[in-house]
Amino acid sequence: MTDDGELIELTVGPAVHGGHCLARSEGRVVFVRHAIPGERVRALVTDSSRRGHWRADAVEVLEAADDRVPSVWPEAGPGGVGGGELAHVSPAGQLAWKRAVLQDALQRIGGYDSHDPLLTGLQVRGVPQDSEREGLRYRTRIELVADPQGRAGMYRHRSHEVVALESMPLAVEAIDAPALLARTWRPGARIDAVAPSDGERVVLVDGAPLRGGRRNAKERVEVGGRHWRYRVAASGFWQVHDQAPVELVRAVLAGAQLRPGDHVLDLYSGAGLLTLPLADAVGGDGLVRAVESDERAIKDARRNLHDRPQVQLHQGQVQQVLESWSGDGDARAADVVVLDPPRTGAGEAVVEQVLAARPRRVVYVACDPAALARDVAYAREQSYGVAQLDAIDLFPHTHHVEAVAVLTPEGGS
Repeated sequence: MTDDGELIELTVGPAVHGGHCLARSEGRVVFVRHAIPGERVRALVTDSSRRGHWRADAVEVLEAADDRVPSVWPEAGPGGVGGGELAHVSPAGQLAWKRAVLQDALQRIGGYDSHDPLLTGLQVRGVPQDSEREGLRYRTRIELVADPQGRAGMYRHRSHEVVALESMPLAVEAIDAPALLARTWRPGARIDAVAPSDGERVVLVDGAPLRGGRRNAKERVEVGGRHWRYRVAASGFWQVHDQAPVELVRAVLAGAQLRPGDHVLDLYSGAGLLTLPLADAVGGDGLVRAVESDERAIKDARRNLHDRPQVQLHQGQVQQVLESWSGDGDARAADVVVLDPPRTGAGEAVVEQVLAARPRRVVYVACDPAALARDVAYAREQSYGVAQLDAIDLFPHTHHVEAVAVLTPEGGS
């Protein structure tokens, strides 16, 4: 019998979803963090309560993999905060790790054969800026919380305990993380810091601007010689990587292959990051129906899209809005559907509703490989398959990976 806090030796197996590697001890599955496939490690058991598996942190490396490097953020190492679980893996190793996780999900959950060209040809690409800065200083948004002594930090992994931080190497320089970490805050305060692309830093403390500052952030995105401007609530959702808006707009437009006059459904549309470029791509004779549930995001979208009459905004849960259109064939019809759902994915009902109108292309933006693979499996039941998959590492030093999948009727392209 093994208890929490005991040390066990493990031979580390493949990377799996969530930043873990798979290992076995005494015939039991162990999800181990801070290791690399192929290593031999001594690991600290952190959770032995589950009958089916244990959790553990690699605390000593007995035989290191070639991709192991000194951690760029030791405070996110074993026993530390969440948010930097691949900080000990080389940049090339991180891309290979995320490729393996995507391949596994699409095979095991999505139903693709391991020899399918979609899987054998899959690559995860980084963005040029990250190779220059070693995957650091890319986050334009960070969340901190003050410990009982008023020191800014983050939660320990799988815990509500605040760990005071001395560094935040993933934050862009404009965040000025050293200054935020050096000052004393009210114990328990939540600190949100935003460094927008088109304005000064915004700091919110428990949702209120610091020293009478602003609540909104101004963003600018430029792709292919065109640019779009946005104003979003600083506490609202926006992509955290400084290059993510550009990369995603470029990938979605490339995947959508829109024509003037097209009808587009933009689901989970947020503050309009994709809606604005989609509206310009279909032109004044086209139509973009954008659906978003969050009231604050809809308010921002109205402001950002006020001069695009070809856009119709609908507030509500995507599934419910689509169901309300079920009797109106014209409302449901779309040439192209774009989805950017939350980490949990769109789900079977939404996938079925989207594909019922038989769009020629569906562009699915996913930040969770398992959820993407599950929804792809639902789409395959409706005779849609993945024609293209652009996987982008927009979360260096973490296990997260963004993927833009283009779904077309089987045999289409």
